[in-house]
Amino acid sequence: MSKNIPLWEVFIRPRNGLAHKHCGSLHAADEVMALQAARDTYTRRGEGQSIWVVPSAAISASDPDQAAENFDPSIDKVYRHPTFYEIPDEVGHM
Repeated sequence: MSKNIPLWEVFIRPRNGLAHKHCGSLHAADEVMALQAARDTYTRRGEGQSIWVVPSAAISASDPDQAAENFDPSIDKVYRHPTFYEIPDEVGHM
């Protein structure tokens, strides 16, 4: 592929109410061509309700080597998991 043709990430939502899921990448000159190529490549059997295409260069991701500093501190925040609260009987099921 030419270095001038951008790489796009493709996300498909299989049914209403579900989240979009990453299903692959493709090269296309612009977003219109990327949508058409994604439709032709990833939804040939009519399995999609919605398609998102995002330029790969626009995606920022955390570094897997920094997972401890990004996600472990949440364990220390007990208020995020209110298992120690007592619910009064008059509240009923919660």
